[in-house]
This record gives sequence, C-alpha cells and structure tokens, in this order.
Amino acid sequence: MVSILPKPMIIKADEDEVLDIELEEDFIKANERMADLNRRTFDRYGVKVVDFMGSIGSGKTSIIERLVEVLKGRYKVGVIAGDTTTAIDAERVSRHGVPSLQINTGRECHLDAPLVRKASKKLLREGVNLILIENVGNLICPAEFPLGAHKRVVVVSVTEGEYMIKKKQDIFRAAQVGVINKKDMAGYMDVDTNQLVKDALDANPKMKVVVTSAKKGEGINELVNALEL
Repeated sequence: MVSILPKPMIIKADEDEVLDIELEEDFIKANERMADLNRRTFDRYGVKVVDFMGSIGSGKTSIIERLVEVLKGRYKVGVIAGDTTTAIDAERVSRHGVPSLQINTGRECHLDAPLVRKASKKLLREGVNLILIENVGNLICPAEFPLGAHKRVVVVSVTEGEYMIKKKQDIFRAAQVGVINKKDMAGYMDVDTNQLVKDALDANPKMKVVVTSAKKGEGINELVNALEL
C-alpha cells in the first residue's frame, strides 16, 4: 500500500506584507545615501568618526570612556550615545569633560544615518575633530545601517559566551576592528580569548582584533593603534 504524504501548506505574503519589505529595502537604501553624505561632510570638516557596535553589557561605554581619557589631549573629542530610552551613557561620558549627545531611538534597535547627521551637526559647531559613536546595544540590527563613520568597531565580551562570535558573524563582517572585552573575566567564564580572536578572524580575515579589559585599562593603546588614531 502506498502512503500519500500530505501536501505542504503554502503561505503567501499579503500585499501589505510585500509592501513592508519594499519599504524596508527603500529605507536601507535611503540610509546608505545619507551615510555617504555624512562621510563627505566629515571629510570636508576634517573629522574622524568611529562607530562602536555591540550588545548591552559588552563594555562599549567603558571602552569609549577609556579612549576619551587617552585621546582628549590629541583631539577635540565629541561623543554620540545611542539608546532606546535613557541618557545614562551620554551622562557617563560627559563627566570626562567632552561634549556628549544622547540619541533616543524609541523602539528602534539601531542608530541611523539621518539621526547621526542631526547630532553630528551640533558637535561640529563645537569644533570637534573626532566623534565616537556608541550604537544601540544590539548585535544584529546595526550591521545593515552604516552611519558614515570611517571605522566600525564591534565589541563583544567574554561574559557573552564562547559561541557569541560564531552566532553573530554578520556584524563582524561589517566592521574593520573587533574588540574582545573583559579579558579579566575569561578565567571565571572558562572562555579562551585566543579562540574568540580566531572566531573573529574567521568571520572577517581583514579586520584587526584587540583583546581588552576596559575595567583595568588594558589593551586600550592597542585599540588606539588599530583605529589609526
């Protein structure tokens, strides 16, 4: 007796769902155009811009604070901090004596080029020549939305587990520099930082990878060199 397999259910997108996809594609392209305009503006004013991406708790703010302390004698630094609701990160950085702006995105899980353009205009009026951008805490969304920065950095910490990079390779492919942070916790977490470096280079062989402990200030000078600052 021949068994008859049930026919698979076919699910088709409704017209409004197709429209949503088209609108998203249009928005991504529009963002890319604005990012290109941002880059031209930064270049015209002689301003270097770095975009830091990474999960909540990876240590992006601490790393930016350390960089500000090292670099504010060489550059006039300004910081743009992205978050869904709070101004905690911008307030932390402003204590170091540099202009700091907070962008609240509401429900959006990433910064976009138009928001960064609006904020960067305010910093340009302050005469800054280095802008450090802390993107919204997320390892997925920011990868598709360039901001016009000269360098994109992705920060992960050993506390996120040994498979974090393997699971989120796309954002490493979108970055020029990778940071493995909280190396002082590696022993407690039973995580091999050398393996994490290898995973990052497997995802993007062209990137520079730096191992840091923002808490202790370790690896910050190496990060400055990787960023060519």
